[in-house]
Amino acid sequence: MSRIPVAILGATGTVGQKFVRLLDGHPWFEIVAVAASEQSVGRPYGDLVRWREPGPVPESVASLVIQRCAPPLDVTIVFSAIEAEIAGEVEQTFARSGAYVVTNTKTHRMAPDVPLIVPEVNAAHLDLLNVQHKNRAFSGGIVANPNCSTVGLVLALAPLHQIFGVERVFVSTMQAVSGAGYPGVASLDILGNVIPYIGEEEEKIEREAKKLLGTLSGDGVQEARVAVSAHTSRVAVIDGHMATVSVGLSQRATPEQAIAAWTGFRGDETVRGLPSSPAHPVEVDLRLDRPQPRLDLERGAGMTVTVGRVRHCPLLDLRFVTLAHNTVRGAAGAAIQNAELLVTRGFVERPA
Repeated sequence: MSRIPVAILGATGTVGQKFVRLLDGHPWFEIVAVAASEQSVGRPYGDLVRWREPGPVPESVASLVIQRCAPPLDVTIVFSAIEAEIAGEVEQTFARSGAYVVTNTKTHRMAPDVPLIVPEVNAAHLDLLNVQHKNRAFSGGIVANPNCSTVGLVLALAPLHQIFGVERVFVSTMQAVSGAGYPGVASLDILGNVIPYIGEEEEKIEREAKKLLGTLSGDGVQEARVAVSAHTSRVAVIDGHMATVSVGLSQRATPEQAIAAWTGFRGDETVRGLPSSPAHPVEVDLRLDRPQPRLDLERGAGMTVTVGRVRHCPLLDLRFVTLAHNTVRGAAGAAIQNAELLVTRGFVERPA
């Protein structure tokens, strides 16, 4: 079959480059357009981009001329990695023009009619696109993936919530510098240091987790009744967001029962068949000193969340550590998986 034409907005940035690398050779999607800021327009992508990914710029993309972040781009799916300050109108304009925008930006995540999706957790929320079509007169739509630190947490919480019910969460993150984009945090600020503040990060985790774990109700999502307290810090690691988590459950669970819940967690059959879905969305490593970003980040091609140090919590019920690849599962890879879900659910047709 022919592949679906896609475009990348913000293609020269950190997440934009990750989109380019992950979509190179994708079985369903083909990059036919790249867009960036006005000062970049008209220049070949390969000549302009300061490439930070392993290997060379894919030849099929290097020769593409950078276009404006505006329709028409003659594509069905638009991957958005643009700044939140401009994303609102840009993404809505593409949705009105008939494209499906799969966005990594924060702008639309908490809008009542925008599906905020982690496919293994809440694929059914994609039906909110029908609400968008009705209320906003979009012929396309907008689908969001969560904040890079929320994804790993929610994938670890979802199996516990489904079986035991999660009521309270205390999470403290150690987040990689790549989460700040490029050039990111100044070296003299981060080397040999920990910065115990990341703007808006704690609020994103606390809000988004409730929507992701919630249920569809009418024209929106009834948020899960989960109390979340988050502390976020930036650490001197290139890639990989780690979190220490304690959870209080509606039904008590032993560490062994929690491990069984994670080990059996897959998502529904539709999600398991997506090209970007890992065989195991959550893996448990029982070694005392794991997970570690240097050793465990690439599990499932960066789409698997690793859980370790599972034990009883003297204050709540369970405590554990999570590790997620922030620019793959937490950004570009998540958006690509969401776009694959759009195809499987019939919102986007594959050409014959």
